[in-house]
Amino acid sequence: MLISVASGKGGTGKTTVAVNMALSLEGCVQLLDCDVEEPNAYIFLEPEISEVRPIRVPIPKIDEGLCDYCGKCAKFCEFHAIAVAGKGAIFFPEICHGCGGCSLVCPKKAIVEHAKIVGEVRVGKAGHVELVYGTLEVGEPMPGPVIREVKREIDRKKEAIIDAPPGTSCPVVESVYGSDYCLLVTEPTPFGLHDLKLMVQTLKELGIRHGAIVNRAGIGDRKVYEYCKNERIPILLEIPFDRRIAELYSKGVPFVREMRDWKENFRSLFSNVEEEVEK
Repeated sequence: MLISVASGKGGTGKTTVAVNMALSLEGCVQLLDCDVEEPNAYIFLEPEISEVRPIRVPIPKIDEGLCDYCGKCAKFCEFHAIAVAGKGAIFFPEICHGCGGCSLVCPKKAIVEHAKIVGEVRVGKAGHVELVYGTLEVGEPMPGPVIREVKREIDRKKEAIIDAPPGTSCPVVESVYGSDYCLLVTEPTPFGLHDLKLMVQTLKELGIRHGAIVNRAGIGDRKVYEYCKNERIPILLEIPFDRRIAELYSKGVPFVREMRDWKENFRSLFSNVEEEVEK
């Protein structure tokens, strides 16, 4: 089963839930950190890395000697990564999506592709948890290719957990797409409720079943609970606003390693998700 862990905002506890759930399950578990702009699951797991590989995307190179500046490449590109004006062609690599269409439509074969490194993927293991995470190169604007490469490591024969980026933008959609179920981590505050609503709307558009986890329960108000009740979103787990949990987090220690009773709570969470998927 493939479970994604997401939320509409950062700092709600997605990585906390993903890491502690992975450590609580028995047997080999995959954890895929798709927050490639700022991966941090490895900090808590300290895996032994067995593989590091660069991620390359094809980008065009224009041969000015062959180009007659017809502009067909510029007209084809939906993202306006190529502009042709007079006797000049300008390429903007930051917004190129590497589709290769410009080289196909060029009648003079003046466009060839070459590889550009946009990030890397690391694969490792921490006990029974297989960790895969990506890192986007500094300055690169599009995390999609790195996220897709991380997700290629998914083994459907194993239980897999995706730690998604914050927000509701394209990287989040790329990360949660194809999940059997999505756990939405929220907090009982006005900010938590606002961004939870955005993520619920996103998942409805994608057709992904989902439930909520309330982190730092005990602060704020009851509006998150009222919203989930009205929307028929099951609240599958509450994690209290607990100083001990916060202290362990600040030290980079998953709290199930010290508060072992919580392992059973996360196992029950996983069982409840299985039941939700089978409904």
